[in-house]
Amino acid sequence: MGKSLFFFSWALLSCCCWNTQAEVFTSIGQMTDLIYTEKELVQSLREYIRAEESKLAAVKGWASKLDALTRVSTSDPEGYLAHPVNAYKLMKRLNTEWSEVESLVLQNPADGFISNMSIHRQYFPDAEDETGAAKALMRLQDTYQLDSEAFSKGKLPGVHSNAMLTVDDCFDMGKTAYNDADYYHAVLWMQQSLKQLDAGDESVVSKADILDYLSYSVYQMGDLPRAIELTRRLVAIDSTHERAGGNLRYFERLLFKQLNELNQPYQPPSEEPIQLGTYSRPKDQLPEREAYEALCRGEGLQMTEARRSRLFCRYQDGKRNPRLLFKPMMEEDEWDSPHIVRYLNMLSDEEIGKIKELAKPRLARATVRDPKTGVLTTANYRVSKSAWLEEEDDPVIERVNQRIEDITGLNVQTAELLQVANYGVGGQYEPHFDFSRRPFDSDLQVNGNRLATFLNYRDEPDAFKRLGTGNRVATFLNYMSDVEAGGATVFPDFGAAIRPRKGTAVFWYNLFRSGEGDYRTRHAACPVLVGCKWVSNKWIHERGQEFRRPCGLTEVD
Repeated sequence: MGKSLFFFSWALLSCCCWNTQAEVFTSIGQMTDLIYTEKELVQSLREYIRAEESKLAAVKGWASKLDALTRVSTSDPEGYLAHPVNAYKLMKRLNTEWSEVESLVLQNPADGFISNMSIHRQYFPDAEDETGAAKALMRLQDTYQLDSEAFSKGKLPGVHSNAMLTVDDCFDMGKTAYNDADYYHAVLWMQQSLKQLDAGDESVVSKADILDYLSYSVYQMGDLPRAIELTRRLVAIDSTHERAGGNLRYFERLLFKQLNELNQPYQPPSEEPIQLGTYSRPKDQLPEREAYEALCRGEGLQMTEARRSRLFCRYQDGKRNPRLLFKPMMEEDEWDSPHIVRYLNMLSDEEIGKIKELAKPRLARATVRDPKTGVLTTANYRVSKSAWLEEEDDPVIERVNQRIEDITGLNVQTAELLQVANYGVGGQYEPHFDFSRRPFDSDLQVNGNRLATFLNYRDEPDAFKRLGTGNRVATFLNYMSDVEAGGATVFPDFGAAIRPRKGTAVFWYNLFRSGEGDYRTRHAACPVLVGCKWVSNKWIHERGQEFRRPCGLTEVD
């Protein structure tokens, strides 16, 4: 800093004295002017020092906060990011707040810091990441019926941590929803931001800004009286607000018109503190949404005592494959019809670690096939990253593939590569089929709904034609991590929920023996509420199974 102070003082002296004549010492009159010039310079210098100290104090405070935070986060990165609020705030810090620190430091460039920032910036999340993390929190909020206040305080089912959302965090959440025309969530989070602000929490955002977004969002939710009340409060705080006055007149005209049509008197606005509103979540295009989300919460399970009595556990031994003579596989029934089984000790910790190690550098956003174009694309109903592993990558992949063949008795030579998937904050895959559907009967129904109305129920008879191995006859799903909360595999059609258990695997057939699709196997990966979910799956195809799973004689065999 000493060198920069010298140049600052020299520059300022040059600026103030550039027009003085030489040999100043020869005139006391001119020298007396320099006394006052020097006084002004000292005052300017002190102001500069105060500004630098203030800036340095801000940077020190930020560094101290981040130092404590990174000690916690680096001690167990996956455990830290298992809490969705931590994941969201990481996206926000790296996308927004670090840029503010960089701008602050750039006022007096520090080469080491800036060069370091330049190296790492290419790996920082961008605005899309921050928005995606915010939407993930809202998805968790909906699926697991979490109120905004509990969420902002880090209170999740079975978890209470210091991962809290500030007034500004809540405002940014609401603004994300607002910009997406999602006024339901905009209201929830703007209300929470306002509540915390009124409770005395510190913030950068002003009350006027919150009321501006909240009042319009409430109007979009169809609550004119409350929109007027909130806008009046906004005008009272900031009478010069560019939109508030116009919005207020517009809202009042609409309300008067509605009241006149109903012959109802106008009620003056309340002077009481602003009351929080309660609104219903809008319906979307997924008709089984309620059943799906209820199963994710552990509600609506259709496991009865009669069904439970038909479930058994057993050992898979050498009857199917001699390799199992030395290490029989423990098999448990998870569901009777369709038959879903779980295999215990399918993968060891060492194998899981190796598979993760191989997959991490290759992870990319998971895609789905567009039913109209046939092109693979990303979708908001599938939020995860995946990688495909071949036997040539490592002996562990060959070993796992062989084990799947030994256990199922099916030929995996025509199966797809081993797919590894990692679900991050709010990671999910909404209800879908694993198999390719043929043109369907318009009268076919699932869960009381016509098949044609379902999201993702699409006519895609040629989805796997390029593979030349037929349809996906079965799914083998390995769980490679425990999940503290959420992340279950659910089957909305018959009310089953299967919890991830590290090292185990579940298996089911997607097709009947006739080759017809079993539409009951429509399933979903619930959003991960707390934890980090790793899975790997093997999709086994029809070709090669002709003598291992002979065809049935009826459509539903």
